[in-house]
Amino acid sequence: MTLSDNAQKIYDWFIGAPFHIILILVIALTFQKIGGRAVARAINRIADADFVPGPKRGLERQRERARTAGTVLRSALNGAIWLITLTMILSELGFNLGPLVASAGVIGVALGLGAQTLVRDVLAGMFMLVEDQYGVGDQIETMETTGVVESVGLRITTVRAQDGTLWYLRNGEILKVGNKSQPKAN
Repeated sequence: MTLSDNAQKIYDWFIGAPFHIILILVIALTFQKIGGRAVARAINRIADADFVPGPKRGLERQRERARTAGTVLRSALNGAIWLITLTMILSELGFNLGPLVASAGVIGVALGLGAQTLVRDVLAGMFMLVEDQYGVGDQIETMETTGVVESVGLRITTVRAQDGTLWYLRNGEILKVGNKSQPKAN
């Protein structure tokens, strides 16, 4: 069975870039799904593990910290997958990626210099979560603020003061914190 010249041209065109792009997207979606499940499975194991036995152990608090870490890992994984996918698709479309990579390097340096406080806030938030300095529901005192922690994120912690004011504290700015809710170590 032979194809007409037009059908053969269409077939050859489809087997080229469009087929490769579809294949790249299918592989990216597969990696995203498998990676998301792997992260979820690992985070669930961490959330239920008995890392801190004894009275100081707060299972709900540990689960909350694990969920936050899982969100960060999943976002980083998805970002990496789709960045690689985008560059592969642009390459299939015939774009010269050399100047794009060089420009991305320069832009990355400029953003890095401009986003120092954001990076500092996120890093401080990660260490704060890992070290379990405080969690949702804890009575804390930090800077000029005293109150109950309402939410803990990687960048911002919100604290409700006794007068009802909701304070948004950047994690990178919290240099000293007193936690009145953590039990004493035996």
